[in-house]
Amino acid sequence: MGDASLPKPSILLAFSLEFPASFYDELRKRFPDAEITSVTLEPGVRIPSEIAKKASIIATFNNLPNLEDAKHIKFIHISSAGLDKVIHDPILTESDVPVTTSSGIHGPPIAEWTLLSWLVASRKFSQTYEDQKKHVWGSHDQYVPGIQDHVGKKIGILGYGSIGRQIARVSVALGATVHAFTATPKPTPASRRDPHYFVPGTGDPEGTLPASWHHGIDKASLHSFLSLGLDHVVVSLPLTPQTTHLLGAEEFAVLAAHRPAGRSRNPFLTNISRGKVIDQDALVAALEKGELSGAALDVTDPEPLPADHPLWDAPNVQISPHISGIGEEYWLRSFDILRVNLDRSRRGEPLVNAYKRGRGY
Repeated sequence: MGDASLPKPSILLAFSLEFPASFYDELRKRFPDAEITSVTLEPGVRIPSEIAKKASIIATFNNLPNLEDAKHIKFIHISSAGLDKVIHDPILTESDVPVTTSSGIHGPPIAEWTLLSWLVASRKFSQTYEDQKKHVWGSHDQYVPGIQDHVGKKIGILGYGSIGRQIARVSVALGATVHAFTATPKPTPASRRDPHYFVPGTGDPEGTLPASWHHGIDKASLHSFLSLGLDHVVVSLPLTPQTTHLLGAEEFAVLAAHRPAGRSRNPFLTNISRGKVIDQDALVAALEKGELSGAALDVTDPEPLPADHPLWDAPNVQISPHISGIGEEYWLRSFDILRVNLDRSRRGEPLVNAYKRGRGY
């Protein structure tokens, strides 16, 4: 009976895109006791005061209210996993309004994109596809050299959040072993648990999949991890001052120097975080020298990648335009986090995926 006396939440959607009517119909089913309104704004434009003042919860990408209009807001839900687009906004730097992210919804599509990229490289898909277009039935001898499966391969994942954990899940399903690298130590089962949002039935919430855990924020710790004899290195880190250009010429040389014994290929790099985590010029050089057998990049520096950038033509590189995390399921999964947090807010419980001011994520 206590819930009946609570004020009806007013959820404002502030985005630069317009959702179809069917989307709002689905939202009303998921939030039957809420008033749902929307405003369409250009990217980054502030929400008009007369609209922001009527909302108790805001869902947005980068359209935020003025500081003076946010005092009554229970929380703001951001539709991306990272906050780099709004990290310097006064709402985050000068207020204590709770802000939540959509971290956790990207695991399934990004893990599938990662697996797709690996298999395109390891099964020579590009070659067979080109042969198909030419109506060529190639001989086995053409294809066999370099084709590999993933049983027994070692996967190093830099950043073991929801995305890294779903990549770990599909890697283990392939028969590979996973090795996790985090900024802080995770020596106990409790410390390895991730309390953030996961799409039900996905990921590794309890942190039981890695064969080994590693940690550190210094070069020596990172280089020790990269010396494990890894077949794949997956970059799944937030972009912070500490992670900017985390991987460069030194790191690629370490990887090449510790190629797994008996392997014909050097390590393969996958980046699904942010382009600036990697020194891109050094990456091009590493690909040209063969220190890396290839790279799958859904992010670059800058974005869009200029048409004349040498990265386009680097050997064995696969580039997609920052689309690994998208899909028809994206928006409703994002609003599922909002639904979870609305219930938590009513009960006075901590919000999931809450931004921790000062950490940058």
